Amino acid sequence: MAKNTTIFMLLQNFISQEEINEILVEYGFEDTARKCDVPTLLAYLVGAAAFEWKRLRHAADVASAQGLKSVDYSTLSKRLGELNHHIVKRIFDVIVRRLNRATRRKLKLKKDLLAIDSTTITVGKTRLPWALYHGERSGIKLHVSFTNTTEMPLKVVETTGLKHDGPIGVSLEDKRFILVADRAYFSMDKVDRYAQTGQDFVIRLKENIHVSRKKSLKRAPVAGSNVVADFTCILGTTQKQTVARHRIVEFTDYEGDVVRVVTNLRDVTAEEIAGMYKERWAIESFFRWIKQNLNVPVLFGTTENAVYSQLFAALIAYVLLKFLQTEGHKKKHCKRLSFAGFTRQLLCDTLPIEWRIGLKEIVEFHRELYQLDIG
Repeated sequence: MAKNTTIFMLLQNFISQEEINEILVEYGFEDTARKCDVPTLLAYLVGAAAFEWKRLRHAADVASAQGLKSVDYSTLSKRLGELNHHIVKRIFDVIVRRLNRATRRKLKLKKDLLAIDSTTITVGKTRLPWALYHGERSGIKLHVSFTNTTEMPLKVVETTGLKHDGPIGVSLEDKRFILVADRAYFSMDKVDRYAQTGQDFVIRLKENIHVSRKKSLKRAPVAGSNVVADFTCILGTTQKQTVARHRIVEFTDYEGDVVRVVTNLRDVTAEEIAGMYKERWAIESFFRWIKQNLNVPVLFGTTENAVYSQLFAALIAYVLLKFLQTEGHKKKHCKRLSFAGFTRQLLCDTLPIEWRIGLKEIVEFHRELYQLDIG
């Protein structure tokens, strides 16, 4: 296969050797390897996710054809077991912050939606005995906040599969955004706290939540609206209820079932709130894509460090590919491609000539911009 170094060049553009060294010092990790240092191992993991290399041995055999330094399988395996996965997570945080900032700066966005959800990756319990899940399965979970407009994760928290979503969701909150979440993230204490702190939100109500002292809100009729009700109320019973009144919007989904969401947004229509909740499905599409396309279910190691390092490297591969597609669509002569189609053609080196020229310009532009940022 011909060399395709675009994703590796972009990786170097958004995280320098000097910054990686600073992160290593931060975590007290001494990188003494000469042949397989941390940047090299990171490139292998990102390449494994993007090109779907099925095993480390496979990666060692084919990586040099993609322009990477040749490293034997045993060295890769040893280094993966040694590397603190928080280092790869920290590198991911740096890269995703830069990519989100660059995309949002060009789009000149106002307050955006931030979808919050989690996905669980399961394997046989003998593979990951430290992450027992249910029955004969082990599981690890990624809790993600996802910016709908940039289509990139903003923050990721890794846990074992049995950790509940609600408490972890607190660490994903961000007042710059409107939080959109499913009922697993609802609690009466939480929505009261949001009302006090100014965190905007749209969260689905649990089925058993009682509402009282309802007061309907005036709304103009909208043709074809799927909104059933729009009112404010107190949530809960006398034993435990909210202090503040909250707005409830009820609407029907595609199957005709009624969905109830609670929100503190008062200056938007009920139809807009229903639309915000529906946009939460973007994060579900993201989870499905990374599981199908970034080699995530195929784990290269069984320790916490090996597993989480691989997962965060896969996320790095995703955000780099998504960034390239988003920036490419801004070029006048680049016809629109689906994310799956773009990724497949990029990695197979079959993109149209106008896309190849556009991507070269993108990589060079951001290399120069990055050098100015750190200069």
